[in-house]
Amino acid sequence: MTTTTAVQQTRSVFLAGPFKGLVDANGVMNTEARTRFEALIERLEAEGYHVYNAHRRESLGAKFLTPDECTRLDYDEISASTVFIAFPGHPASPGTHIEIGWASALGKPIVLLLEDEADYAFLVRGLHTIADVTYLTISDTESLAAKVLNTVNRLAQHGMETGTGT
Repeated sequence: MTTTTAVQQTRSVFLAGPFKGLVDANGVMNTEARTRFEALIERLEAEGYHVYNAHRRESLGAKFLTPDECTRLDYDEISASTVFIAFPGHPASPGTHIEIGWASALGKPIVLLLEDEADYAFLVRGLHTIADVTYLTISDTESLAAKVLNTVNRLAQHGMETGTGT
């Protein structure tokens, strides 16, 4: 195994975002959101990242875990991640905001994906003053995936070089 392969296998991200509010009564997730999550996961995995994602883990809403199960898993997976990525939600997603807080407290590099012209909580907008946060504006899914990948590569590489990456 080459060094590059070993590093690629240790790189991981936790991809967070609104969930329960995007799933209808039949257990079907909103198509636009589903497409965004799937495109990001596919692009990151193609680059060699292990992607932790509750949406995929819980069959895009068809098989929700219990609160005790998902809380423990999300926290453990965020802890194990090299980089944390999130759509904070507009309106705000309470669960995602908790995960953003965990990632910040754990010292993870954070990438927040924000909608242009959307109103976000002051603590989301100001999080960069106390944590390593990169803000990206959401655009079309393909451009977004490329922007996220470039940002995550930069953050993961920096983490590996400084010994702060998991």
